[in-house]
Amino acid sequence: MAGLLVLSAVPLVADLFGTPYAVTLVTRLVIYGIAAVSLDLVLGYGAMISFGHAMFFGLGGYVVAIVAHHTLEAGPLFGWSGSMQAVLVWPLALACCGLLGAVVGALALRTRGVQFIMITLAFGQMVYFVLVSLQVYGGDDGLMMTQRNVLPGIDLAQPNSFYYMCLGLLALWTFVCTRIVGSRFGMVLQALRQSERRTINLGVAPAPYRLAAFVLSAMGTGLAGILWANYAGLVTPDDMAAWSKSGELMAIVILGGVGTLLGPIGGAASLSGTGTIAVRLDRALDDRDGPDSCARGAGAPGWPVRPHAGSATCRLRCPSCWSCAACANHSAQ
Repeated sequence: MAGLLVLSAVPLVADLFGTPYAVTLVTRLVIYGIAAVSLDLVLGYGAMISFGHAMFFGLGGYVVAIVAHHTLEAGPLFGWSGSMQAVLVWPLALACCGLLGAVVGALALRTRGVQFIMITLAFGQMVYFVLVSLQVYGGDDGLMMTQRNVLPGIDLAQPNSFYYMCLGLLALWTFVCTRIVGSRFGMVLQALRQSERRTINLGVAPAPYRLAAFVLSAMGTGLAGILWANYAGLVTPDDMAAWSKSGELMAIVILGGVGTLLGPIGGAASLSGTGTIAVRLDRALDDRDGPDSCARGAGAPGWPVRPHAGSATCRLRCPSCWSCAACANHSAQ
């Protein structure tokens, strides 16, 4: 509860100190927290070491981005004109993640140990290469999502509103997972983790419990992918579905504490904080080159600069100082 109160105060503190980028940074933390809690459900309580959960993260993001692409730009998809309504598109994306989770889980759960790890990794790489092969949706360059989904009563285009929505979903999903773990279903799952043979001797069939947990975890990770697509405005195979993303999620869970649910949220905070410190150190090193280093960076090849709504919502950041390209620190515009 204390952590939730601290996270709830982030936008207020950011406005007080004039650091709106802090809301964007913590939004990233919250989204990764949802994915980490989902992975911890199977890793920490089901002893299922999945090295392919990035496939669900990527699939959730790609579904909403593809639907948005056809709604705004490309025209109908299989006769459907698409929709930007979150209440319609997000359940569709979650259903796709749940279906993929059921297929992968049904096959992977026939194995144990290293074989389970390798099968989930193999399926993850299959999804990755499928996304890379979708040239109509950008291939390995990814697909832009130029507009966020629409949620009745909430303006998701506003960073603070989007942050509170993500935080609410994190709190709700963590509560749901806590209830699941404390239920009879969760107790059976933990019993299977401790001693599968004894649990089977008590008359429990392990496969349905493990498969159900795997599907729930896949849908939770898919939810994080949905939010990431709306947050970043861009989905790419490398950033969302590569094996390294699965490893990153696993590292977050291990860093925060396996089998704790709340621990992975702290792990996400630690990892994001480490990234921020690295960016700050990089900026400090660049400052030694003079005050115009950012302006030179803005004019470098591959550095996109275009008009936009403002620094609070800009997704194009300077590689030297991570500031908005339209701020007063840059002379190139």
